[in-house]
Amino acid sequence: MAHFGMVIDTKKCIGCHVCAMACKVENNLPNDVWWNRVLTDNGGGVGFDMVGGSYPDNLKLSFYTLSCQHCENPACVKVCPVGATYRDPETGVVRQDYEKCIGCRMCMAACPYTGVRAFNWEEPRYHMDYAVGDANTPQHQKHVVEKCTFCYHRISKGEEPACMHLCVGRARHFGDLDDPSSEVSQLVRDRAYKQLLEERGTKPSVYYLV
Repeated sequence: MAHFGMVIDTKKCIGCHVCAMACKVENNLPNDVWWNRVLTDNGGGVGFDMVGGSYPDNLKLSFYTLSCQHCENPACVKVCPVGATYRDPETGVVRQDYEKCIGCRMCMAACPYTGVRAFNWEEPRYHMDYAVGDANTPQHQKHVVEKCTFCYHRISKGEEPACMHLCVGRARHFGDLDDPSSEVSQLVRDRAYKQLLEERGTKPSVYYLV
């Protein structure tokens, strides 16, 4: 039994989007589908990746990578009528069973984290004529909801999620939050952090160091 989670150091994240691309390639995501996105926080300034605030003493720019938060109390699991969305009891990872999914999208409506799920309205299409990434990733299907899995096919073999493995700034950390000696537990214990929409009671398993 474990409770896997991710800790992201916003002081180290440079907004390079490598984590998003690593996720897309590793999981052979269809065209226009992203499980991981990079958001810019510049204090309300205008423009993508633009610095906000005033020069020289009050500049603001930081990045938040957004994907499924793998909540301990996931709203999506509560509303799924067929059990296609579930929290894995062995790892704490919130997973999707494509074979059970009926495409009702109730999970998408219930999730407070806008845009972390994708729905395949048509047969998945790809820019390339061959699959990329790991051969053990589930095949994408029409009329199915999908999202970040913490690269379950990798972590079940003791490997890191692809987004963490390729992070150039070493801003991402993954491990067992229930293990007090793990790196993620120590970082959460020793550093100030934020959790997204913590007030919604979902108990997200992703922490953002600030």
